Amino acid sequence: MNVVVTREDDSGEAPRPSIELLTQLVADDLAKVNEIILDRMRSPVYLIPQVAGHLVAAGGKRMRPMLTLAAARMCGYRGVRHAGLAACVEFIHTATLLHDDVVDESMLRRGASSANAVWGNKASVLVGDFLFSRAFELMVEDGSLEVLRILSNASSVIAEGEVLQLMTANDTETTEADYLEVIRSKTAKLFAAASEIGAVVADRPERERRALEAFGHNFGMAFQLIDDVLDYSAHQPTLGKTVGDDFRDGKITLPVILAFRAADGESRVFLRRTLEDLEQKKGDLKRAITLLERTGALAATVDRAKQYAATARQALEPFPPGMEKRALLEALAFAVARAY
Repeated sequence: MNVVVTREDDSGEAPRPSIELLTQLVADDLAKVNEIILDRMRSPVYLIPQVAGHLVAAGGKRMRPMLTLAAARMCGYRGVRHAGLAACVEFIHTATLLHDDVVDESMLRRGASSANAVWGNKASVLVGDFLFSRAFELMVEDGSLEVLRILSNASSVIAEGEVLQLMTANDTETTEADYLEVIRSKTAKLFAAASEIGAVVADRPERERRALEAFGHNFGMAFQLIDDVLDYSAHQPTLGKTVGDDFRDGKITLPVILAFRAADGESRVFLRRTLEDLEQKKGDLKRAITLLERTGALAATVDRAKQYAATARQALEPFPPGMEKRALLEALAFAVARAY
């Protein structure tokens, strides 16, 4: 396939980072992944494809499966296994989103009604279980015990992260270390697994597997921290994230933790009222955004994301220059640049 290389614009300045190169590079493989997803969502129980399709249709960049596809290509793989495994990764991710929204009692997902808001909690949980089962079917069909080990371990760690988040829910006393452990489990673990299996299918040495695992882990940490910042952005982003979702759900994210640590007594009372007691009124989101900006919590969170991104870039140093490596680094840069 032809890949368009991004050039400098007329002003002579380099364009903002994007995932365009990555999406172009894996477009053909991603089309196969989407075919597998649509095929495996089929069921004679009509509610299953309805609920699953609702979430799939809501959008999303397919970042995790694209990591699998690009990592495999970077490792020299030219077979077909990576498409099925990328679909498996996306099924795991989608299942966790369904369960997440039930646990968080979220009514919105990417600006649209969440599946549990439309069909209820029971249907969302059970369809999430169905998608997990489909993911494990794809793992078994692949036939690699090592792939099965990596992805099954990721699934169990994600579940642990869910429980840990439940234990710290609506608690403004949550520590930074506890929160980083939550996102390590809930987000970074699947990014890491998605990247590592690209080296596994290519039968690459342990050094490259560990490098891709580290890349995915740190990419995932940076990605989630920027998502946390975007929830308190004063400007509505056009990136599939609705401002204020985390605030309305009372989620305790890193910007909140840092702001609470730096806040005065009155501001701490405000954060406890809105996030612990969920007593929110008109103007509270705007006040929260102002508070997080004034305390430097948003800027500090972006700085931490940049640190993780720098570690992710270093992890790819063992790999020679090439379009796949460039695309992965560009996607990493895009993940952080979303905050600006």
